[in-house]
Amino acid sequence: MTQDLSDDLPGPRLGRLAGRIAVIGGAGSVGPGWGNGRATAVIFAREGATVFLADRDKESLEATARQIREEGGTAHTAVLDVTEAEAVQGYFAECERLAGRIDVLVNNVGGSRPGGAVELSLEDWDNQLRTNLTSAFLACKYAVPAMRRAGGGAIVNTASASGLRWTGAAQVGYAAAKAAVIQLSRVTAVEYAPDGIRVNTVVPGQLHTPMVEARLARQRAGGDVEKLLAQRQARIPLGFMGDGRDTAYAALFLASEEARFVTGTEIVVDGGMTARCD
Repeated sequence: MTQDLSDDLPGPRLGRLAGRIAVIGGAGSVGPGWGNGRATAVIFAREGATVFLADRDKESLEATARQIREEGGTAHTAVLDVTEAEAVQGYFAECERLAGRIDVLVNNVGGSRPGGAVELSLEDWDNQLRTNLTSAFLACKYAVPAMRRAGGGAIVNTASASGLRWTGAAQVGYAAAKAAVIQLSRVTAVEYAPDGIRVNTVVPGQLHTPMVEARLARQRAGGDVEKLLAQRQARIPLGFMGDGRDTAYAALFLASEEARFVTGTEIVVDGGMTARCD
């Protein structure tokens, strides 16, 4: 079963992002539990950040913000299609206008479609690139100028272990896009390092997030959630699946001053899966 919002997030609250302005894309969740975006938003707020949250699902977005506000945090929300350039540009301008600056950007938007080079339609290929890659590109495009004006910042992009290796199913559009996110981060990191902007990538493996029940079980296992969970867990050397909280804590490190000398690299959060040969 997925974890619900009554399951607390582990770890002390140390104020690691105190006073920071953080923009988090994909901050909702496709179902109850700790997806990558929701967990990141809540953890960042608990660590002292004022969070600006974007998602195309208003109800899910507000559920994330409500959790933050009930805990005494500050959250602003915007329903947004992060693949639309004009909307993204306007959103970052509004965030900077309201907060005065942007310190942190986290891109959590993504989603997969099954199919290899033959089976995947051209329409789905284009949509996969827009959803998983163009979204990150646009956010970086409009966040970097604000960070330069602020004297620096930290960007964390979310990729996937599918961008590093085969992960059990053909999903060529998703895999290609997430591999490109990693290189987008590296190139952007080098170019804007002189401006004090760090850019890194979190690479989650096969986590048990709400996406498993909401979409993947139907795509991969005929709707059999337990079958899919068993298949995914069998690939993980640690013998259990993490969830969105594990992605979020990696993002927290990369966004914090603890990672002040870390840029242009990746943290793989996969229980050792990509280190295996089989």
